[in-house]
Amino acid sequence: MRISEIFTSLQGEGTRQGNPCLFIRLTGCNLACRWCDTAYAKEGGVETGCDAILERVWRENPRLVCITGGEPLLQKDALLGLLVSLHKRGTAVDIETNGTIDFTDVQPYADICMDVKCPSSGEKSDLSLLAKIRPEDSVKFVVGNDEDCRYAQEVIEHHAIAGEVFFSPVYGTDYQPVVRFILDHNLPVRFQVQLHKILGVK
Repeated sequence: MRISEIFTSLQGEGTRQGNPCLFIRLTGCNLACRWCDTAYAKEGGVETGCDAILERVWRENPRLVCITGGEPLLQKDALLGLLVSLHKRGTAVDIETNGTIDFTDVQPYADICMDVKCPSSGEKSDLSLLAKIRPEDSVKFVVGNDEDCRYAQEVIEHHAIAGEVFFSPVYGTDYQPVVRFILDHNLPVRFQVQLHKILGVK
């Protein structure tokens, strides 16, 4: 796999927010979101064998591993071997994906967090994948303005989503309109800020 970086931090988002986590960031992405905060992971990186990655995992002994990107599922074939090994070890695994690539073949080994792209991102996710979200998975809408909130509301109303749904405001924007939108429309979502950015950790 081509790896951008491996590091330990607190999980800043999703259902396991606040938990210590080993992040494995894969290189490459098929989208170009306007508010992307990891553009450096689109190219470069180092070709790294599964054994070398597992050696790092065994050394650090994390309870939680997050596979992220970029878009990690672009390297899904190579990733499967790593996921099987982590699953056998009993390590909890999250995969963060942009919702453009089918993730069903990795779900036996990881919980999925599908980031549904809103209009302000300039990109689109495959909304048909929402039907494959399980109760242990989650869906995140990164919202930057009222249009994004209305789009997310429409998606929620037209798709039965089994997992937890998050509204996460774009970092650095005014959070209050997002909070107000959730309350005014009584949305079945959880408001969440990016904890790692607030704490100033990676």
